[in-house]
Amino acid sequence: MDISEIYEKQIQYVQQKFMDIAIHADVVYSESGIPLKLRLYLIDGSVIYVFYSVTGKYSYHWERRIIDGTIYRHDNAPHTKWKDIKTFPKHFHDGSDSNGKESLISEEPLIALDEFLNFARRKIIGGLGE
Repeated sequence: MDISEIYEKQIQYVQQKFMDIAIHADVVYSESGIPLKLRLYLIDGSVIYVFYSVTGKYSYHWERRIIDGTIYRHDNAPHTKWKDIKTFPKHFHDGSDSNGKESLISEEPLIALDEFLNFARRKIIGGLGE
């Protein structure tokens, strides 16, 4: 799995479909040039980080703590705290690190990104009218 290629395809996808909520997308690299994560800056001032590893670990993390105290994250870290969740090790942090639920996000990176950004779009656009 070429992580760099995944992130580049995801950036292109964001630029085609989500520019109503994403104002900038880039890849964060280590000092040695290894791609670490995709970073998406959203119109509400929040940031989404997408992480993949060559071992199959992933995380879709929406950082909103400075806005409203929330975080949303799908990941597959096998934390024993979530062992009773039906989709374990996949789980979803719904609003906080301590609120774990079933994660139904796709295993396919572009589909998963689409699902997560549509979730963010509903929260952001829905929040604008409140």
